[in-house]
Amino acid sequence: MNIEMVPLISFVIVTTFTPGPNNITSASMGVIYGYRKTFNYLAGITAGFFVVMVACAYLSSTLMTIIPIAERYLRWVGAGYILWLAIGILRSNHSISESSEVASAFTKGFLLQLLNPKVAVYGLTLYSTFLASISSRLDYLSLSAVSLAFTVFIAISTWALFGTALKNNLKNNSFRKIVNTSLSMLLIYTAIALSGILPLFGNR
Repeated sequence: MNIEMVPLISFVIVTTFTPGPNNITSASMGVIYGYRKTFNYLAGITAGFFVVMVACAYLSSTLMTIIPIAERYLRWVGAGYILWLAIGILRSNHSISESSEVASAFTKGFLLQLLNPKVAVYGLTLYSTFLASISSRLDYLSLSAVSLAFTVFIAISTWALFGTALKNNLKNNSFRKIVNTSLSMLLIYTAIALSGILPLFGNR
């Protein structure tokens, strides 16, 4: 086993913590509901990300064939899904009584991973380059998927906590509208970039 740890860690940290669909939506959920009520969404993202990483680890050769064929369609479906999330944030009044939204948060976070081909491309990049030397070790592959999912959880938690810090200021109507609009615009940009029209500034 020969893994270049410094390049690997640098790549994972930079791509995981930079803005992208997961981080921006986590910050948005933190703003609307606070960290505790956002936890299900974060858990959904983490679980979905773990599933995709496991698939990339064990089925990399098959996925290499499937992803190029399906990527264009996944991009548009994923972009539509993110636009739907953006509209929900734009219309939100930040009332924590929106129990149905909180209850379905895990599913939303999980689906976001399956509908974002960038996550699969990220996993395939890792397992075909940095982690290619452990391709025959099922125990190492499993451990790497857990480690990557945990790193994502730390990243999205950081962004959600940032959003939660803003929540206390949202009693002001004008400030709330500015935050809602800003977060929605970021998600709309992310959706457009995911569709392939513009370059995406973050992988997730």
